[in-house]
Amino acid sequence: MGKDSDRRKDLHKGDEVAWSSHGSETTGKVEKKITERTEEAGRKVAASEEEPQYEVRSDKSGKTAVHKPSALRKKK
Repeated sequence: MGKDSDRRKDLHKGDEVAWSSHGSETTGKVEKKITERTEEAGRKVAASEEEPQYEVRSDKSGKTAVHKPSALRKKK
């Protein structure tokens, strides 16, 4: 794996991130790292230690969503 994919796995609570949503870019903050099967943001999440997912809160709507690290881009 390249440096970019390694960097995405190092997200922490409060990190500012961006992701694609309905054809446009959305920004927000990481709320938490999810490392086990659970239900978050109104859906089942099949996360694990090896394949974590992240709950993020949109700056615009204030709603939360869950994304795989590959869908998130850490903002500088």
